[in-house]
Amino acid sequence: MAEFLQFLFSGVTSGSIYALAALGFAIIFNASGVINFAQGEFIMLGGMVSVFLAAAGLALPFAVLGAVLVAVVAGLVLEKAAIEPARSAETVTLIIITIGASILIQGVAQIVFGKGQHALRPFSGEAPIVIGGASLLPQSLWVLGVSALMVAGLWLFFNRTLPGKAMLAVSANRLGAELVGIDIRRTWLTAFGLSGALGAVAGALAAPITMTSYDAGLMLGLKGFVAATLGGLGSGLGAVAGGLILGLLEAMTAGYVSSAYKDAVPFVAILLVLFFLPRGLFGSRAAERV
Repeated sequence: MAEFLQFLFSGVTSGSIYALAALGFAIIFNASGVINFAQGEFIMLGGMVSVFLAAAGLALPFAVLGAVLVAVVAGLVLEKAAIEPARSAETVTLIIITIGASILIQGVAQIVFGKGQHALRPFSGEAPIVIGGASLLPQSLWVLGVSALMVAGLWLFFNRTLPGKAMLAVSANRLGAELVGIDIRRTWLTAFGLSGALGAVAGALAAPITMTSYDAGLMLGLKGFVAATLGGLGSGLGAVAGGLILGLLEAMTAGYVSSAYKDAVPFVAILLVLFFLPRGLFGSRAAERV
């Protein structure tokens, strides 16, 4: 039982990080139809900038806040400088632009931060909490708590604020939203800014557990994309569920099979989803009258 609980704690912790990454994918996809493959670099920026600001002497909360601001600015610049000028282009072209942005951000990060691995100190100590014979790190509680707050905050944003409702309207019918006066460009800008913030929070939360480096966003971004696809690309509920499911699958595979197969789980999962459930677990089902 203790062994199962240990794997469960590990899976839910990593799954919460994947869920935040997947939400970033879902928000941008809903607003613009673009799959943003620079999402992983927002996660990397959250971790790396937090590490270096904390090392420079800033208190940890301000270091994390600074990292979030950097990632938000990166998201806004990406949208204004690359996506907006090409918004009439084909979707594939926009996706390629985000891949190019990912490579650029990673290259700049390598120059600025170096190639080494870096660790951020835990938010509130390292002494593990023992539950049922399994150990739970205090940082894991931060991951779970902050992730839950972010999900709740997004729900309030989309259901209680005009910008959030505007984004939902654009997601449902872009032309109709434009006809009633919703500024599509502002909506896209908001989506990229939100995505940057989510990625940075995920990166800062994960850095004390997994360490971080200039290329850490590559795998985390791919896993976030798999989680978003698993839940149903564009579905907020699906992004959260997909992240948790993927995290649990990874942990159970590493624990009961072999840790060597841990990073293969997302790619097997996405192949199975695309084959059996191409719209994901919570994606909308298209109906065709014949």
